[in-house]
This record gives sequence, structure tokens and C-alpha cells, in this order.
Amino acid sequence: MSTRPTKDQLAAAHNATIPDVIVPGLDVLFCGINPGLYSGALGQHFARPGNRFWPALHAGGFTPRRYTPDEQDDLLDLKLGITNVVARTTARADELSDDELREGGKLLVAKVLEYRPRWLAVVGIGAYRTAFGFPKAHVGPQDHRIGDTRVWVLPNPSGLNAHWTPAGLGAEFGRLRAASDDCRNR
Repeated sequence: MSTRPTKDQLAAAHNATIPDVIVPGLDVLFCGINPGLYSGALGQHFARPGNRFWPALHAGGFTPRRYTPDEQDDLLDLKLGITNVVARTTARADELSDDELREGGKLLVAKVLEYRPRWLAVVGIGAYRTAFGFPKAHVGPQDHRIGDTRVWVLPNPSGLNAHWTPAGLGAEFGRLRAASDDCRNR
């Protein structure tokens, strides 16, 4: 289980990066907006205790139990991975400029073309809209593909995104899980 970072560790984490959890041929590559300071201090994706990514991943049927951020590398055994639109850590996602998100989108396209996951799941509709230039995109499957990779947009699991309940997040992750199973079984 992760330990709580100190104020000094959080301050030192500003503009840090976290390595991706990625290998070729994943079923789903989850893509956050960018890591927060808490994640940067611990070197773990979606590490802040209030973030609902790990519970939603389990509720959606991707993991056999609720994983913790320090188990992120175990996702590879389940053919799941994690990356971000923008690699650098910030205190808040609104510290990222639109240009930075668009540049991150270009880097993400190159990463997806290299690693070729079946699905790219972007966790955050606003970041997806800006990074890829689809201002009317919606949560769910997208018409947009990156090579052979299908794209799904999930709600941001941050605890600040209060209009998505834990049950709603789990259900949306479950919709992606069902689609990824269908894709694998074809």
C-alpha cells in the first residue's frame, strides 16, 4: 500500500514524470489527462486516495479485485496499461494549456501506433476534445481510430468530478470492458 507523501515530496514532484505502464498488444491502454503531484511523488498513476480510477476499474470488471496504485505494473498481466495525454505532473489539470494538450495528443498517437493496443481509453472528455480536436465528442466509443486502435472516452475518475457517481463510473468502465471482450472474441 502506498504511503502518504510529505509536503516537500509533493512540492518536489511538480513537473516530474511517471513511467508508462505499457507493452505492445494490450487489450486496453488507459490514458489519464496528466499525473497529479500525489502521483508524481509516489511514482504511481491515479495515486491520490480520492481518485476513483482503481475502484471503477474493478467495478467495471477489468480486475478480479480492487488494485492499489502500487500494483499498477500487475495490470500488464491482465493486458491493461496506463499512460497520460501530458506526461508532466501538475497540482491541477487546468494548469495545462490547450497547446500542451494538443502536443500531448500527437505524442499519444505515436505511442498508440507503436504499441498497438486494441483500445485506447481516454479518461477525461475535456482533455480528449482538446487533444484530438473533437469538440463534440461524448463519453463512450468514438468514431475516431488511431491505426487499428479503437478509442473510448471515459469520465474523469477524479473525486472532483462529482456528477459521476462511483456506480456510474463503474457502469461506464463496464461498457468498455464488454466492448473490449467483444473485440477480442472476434
